[in-house]
Amino acid sequence: MTDTARQEVAETRLVDPVEQRPSFDRTESKIAVAGHPIHAMLVAFPIALTTCTLGADLLYWWTGDIFWARAALWASGAGFLFGVLAGIAGTVELLMVPGIRARSASWTHFIIAVMLLSILGANWGYRLTGFEQAVLPYGLLLSLFAVGFTGFTGWHGGKLVFEYQIGVSSTGS
Repeated sequence: MTDTARQEVAETRLVDPVEQRPSFDRTESKIAVAGHPIHAMLVAFPIALTTCTLGADLLYWWTGDIFWARAALWASGAGFLFGVLAGIAGTVELLMVPGIRARSASWTHFIIAVMLLSILGANWGYRLTGFEQAVLPYGLLLSLFAVGFTGFTGWHGGKLVFEYQIGVSSTGS
């Protein structure tokens, strides 16, 4: 490749304005209570409850105590329902705030979160007809998948907050 061709390639590279300016557009939360984003307030619940479901499944496997199978049923149901609420708040933010919509990382987080909600819903639905029989092996497997997807989703959500300052107020000290 000649020097002229290399220069032409360098000049035709796409420039991502989001990467050049992390403060691209305004990204403050539109769905907030007293300046605190509702999505950020809600996501802690499905994260914790998904982890509790896995813990209860493992304890049921270890002890055989029906309490843990019932606890996993309740934790998976509550985790799914809180996940839906957090998902609604996050989706509204995604659609209402142009600075969030403009970032591909937002869409990655959204798609992985929808996949996570599908796993959480399947996990809960599978347990509804017979929570004790549902734990081994498929309930435990779904719980492991859910915890893995929770970590993956959280990683991308954290990337939005820490790298792009999504949902972070630009006012204050």
